Amino acid sequence: MLASVARIAILVLVLAGGGCPAMADDLSEFNNRVERAESHNRVAIGYLRTGNLDLASIELDRFRDAWASVQQGFAGKRPHVFDNNPQYAVAMTDIATRLVTADMMLKIGRPDAARQSLEAIRGDLYDLRKSADVKVLADCVRDANTAMDALMVYNDRALEWTKADIRDDVASKASAYGAVLDRCDGMADDAVRKAPEFRRLVDGAKASLTLIPKAIAARDGDLLHRVLIELRSFDNLLAFRYG
Repeated sequence: MLASVARIAILVLVLAGGGCPAMADDLSEFNNRVERAESHNRVAIGYLRTGNLDLASIELDRFRDAWASVQQGFAGKRPHVFDNNPQYAVAMTDIATRLVTADMMLKIGRPDAARQSLEAIRGDLYDLRKSADVKVLADCVRDANTAMDALMVYNDRALEWTKADIRDDVASKASAYGAVLDRCDGMADDAVRKAPEFRRLVDGAKASLTLIPKAIAARDGDLLHRVLIELRSFDNLLAFRYG
C-alpha cells in the first residue's frame, strides 16, 4: 500500500513539472510513446480477460514503465496540440491513478476491477485525443468496435425479416462498419497496413461483410448469425492487437 501511495506522489510530481526535462514539442513522438504503452495495456487486458494473472502482472509492469516514459518526456512541455486543453492534465492524472488502482486490485485478487481500470485508461486516451482532433489507429479501431456493437444487435436467428426497416437497418449498420474499417485501413502506416496480421483481420472482416447482403436477400437468420460471429472475432482481435 505504501509503495502504491509513493507511486502516486511521484506521478503527481512529474505532472507538476518536477520530473525530467521536457522533450521537444513533438506530437508524433508523443503518439509513438503512448502507443508503446497502450500495446502493453491491450495485452494485460487480454490476459486478465482470460484469467492469466501472472502474465497480466508482467504486462502491467511493462505498461507502467512505458507510461512513465510518456510522463517524463511530456510533463513539463505537452505537445502543442494540447496547449490550453484542460483535458490533458485530467487525463494524465486519471491515468496515473488508474494504473496504481489496477496494480492494487490485481495484488488483492480482484482481476475484474483491475481490468476495468485498464479499460478506463483506453477511454481516457480516446477522449483526450478526440478533444484535440488527434487521429490515431487505436481510436479508429475503437470506433470500429462501437460500430460492430451496433451491428451485433441483429445477432438473432429469429429476426423479423418481413419488416423492411429491420432489413434496411442491418444493411445500414453493416455499411457503417465497413466504412470505419476502410478508414482504419487508410490511416494505418505502411508497416502496419502491409503486415500479414493486419491484412488478415481487415480483409477477412471485409470479406465477411460481403455476405450480409446475401443473408438479407435470402432472409437467412442462420447465415447472418454465422457472419456476425465471424465479424465479432475479427473485431475482437483488431482491438486486442491495434486498439
